[in-house]
Amino acid sequence: MGTGIAQEVTAGDCTDLYCVDTGMFGTDEYGAVYLLESERPAIVETGVGTNYERILEAMDEVGIAREDLEVIAVTHIHLDHAGGAGLLAAACPNADVYVPSIGASHLVDPSRLVEGTKQAVGDRWEFYADPEPIPEDRIVELEDGDEIDLGNHELRVHAAPGHAPHQVVFEDPANDAVFTGDAAGIWVPELAEIRETSPPSNFDLEQCLEDVETLQAIDPDVLLYTHFGPRAVGDDATAALETYATVLREWVDEVEDKRNELGDDEAVVEHFGDNATSVGAWGERAARAEARMNTRGALGYLDHRE
Repeated sequence: MGTGIAQEVTAGDCTDLYCVDTGMFGTDEYGAVYLLESERPAIVETGVGTNYERILEAMDEVGIAREDLEVIAVTHIHLDHAGGAGLLAAACPNADVYVPSIGASHLVDPSRLVEGTKQAVGDRWEFYADPEPIPEDRIVELEDGDEIDLGNHELRVHAAPGHAPHQVVFEDPANDAVFTGDAAGIWVPELAEIRETSPPSNFDLEQCLEDVETLQAIDPDVLLYTHFGPRAVGDDATAALETYATVLREWVDEVEDKRNELGDDEAVVEHFGDNATSVGAWGERAARAEARMNTRGALGYLDHRE
């Protein structure tokens, strides 16, 4: 999949759906945005904002005029998912931004979100764009059980707060698919491998495992990962998602064991960062930064559990 190209999603029986690789963090196959060419055209996820013009160009390629876009939906407010929402809203004057209610105020005034992100991602901040504030009257707040009507598609909202309390996933019944946000982990298509995501400061293992159960109950044919891309699971959704649950449990156990061995949290963070290896299309820098961030989140969870 080429960066910035609107790639039609053919997994399962999906229709009207395109995936765009935004080239997030200067890395291929890391950050995806989805375009739904529905009766009410929609974007799901928005990336970090740095390459938002690529999304607009992909819309042009698909044939979605900027003034015709009606919905910009984000699974949660972490800036790798919602950072481009304000920039896209400014470019698409008739689109409202649909966001989980618990995080909505942070898109109206993103200053605290920016501060927290800088602390979490460290020197990777250079890959981000400063998010554009979104006018309150263009925000639509979402709750568990809500539906976004797109005409021939709908997005059903399911709370998934384990990764972050402001996270939801979007079920698209017409495509028998779910936009997973970070609730199903990070999919590395080149390796056909699922990896953990456990960022600070709200990662909660038990709740993440409940979110896996939520996805298993939906039982989709296709998982649409923000990181990264569509994955057809067919009748094996339960097993595929259980694999992620196992990955999460083993990851937290590994961090706990290393903490017990080293007795110093910064040493634990550096251990996992130094031992991270490039994953699929990810560069070494991206892999190390991801490992350090996930380690800090797992350590924070262990503190809270204790």
